Amino acid sequence: MLQQSGPTLGASVCDFGAGGQHAPPGLIGNAKLGQDPRLAKPERYNQGMGAELSKASFGAGCFWGVEAAFRRLAGVKSTQVGYMGGSTKNPSYEDVCTDTTGHAEVVEITYDPQVLSYHDLLEVFWNNHNPTTLNRQGPDVGAQYRSAIFYHSPEQLVEARASREAAQARFPKPIVTQIVPASEFWRAEEYHQQYLEKRGLSQCHI
Repeated sequence: MLQQSGPTLGASVCDFGAGGQHAPPGLIGNAKLGQDPRLAKPERYNQGMGAELSKASFGAGCFWGVEAAFRRLAGVKSTQVGYMGGSTKNPSYEDVCTDTTGHAEVVEITYDPQVLSYHDLLEVFWNNHNPTTLNRQGPDVGAQYRSAIFYHSPEQLVEARASREAAQARFPKPIVTQIVPASEFWRAEEYHQQYLEKRGLSQCHI
């Protein structure tokens, strides 16, 4: 089990020593990119970026592994993890862990749509978490771990809805993923940024 390098919390679901902050093995942080080899080409990471970049924001459980899954994609310029969808301004990790601020743990992706499409990002999103568990991913329980797509344009909204409908065929239970407008993004504490990459890890372990 990974140990938190930042502040130690009490007996909340965000206490790594108590319950872990991780999704099931083989899902978050271990993207099933083999289904489309053109997406995962490390040698092209951050290469060939056009002038017009787009943003995408997803909540899919613990943001460590979610960020790792998207950072490896060709066409991704940058990623950052943080909090979105809540009412508290500039929340801390401890605030979000109380499950009272309304925020979700989110990864914000800046990408080149000439290299990587929003559809491709949505495919990675569905393949890397369980969208049928309400406010939960594996052992992590709370609204901050909810499955959510935060759209940045009307076009993303249309595509997200169509993608959710198509993805339902993959799951025996109803998808509970929220599709809501992107709101203010609050960048998480620095020790959360590229957490797994900094430690030479590719996925979270329970």
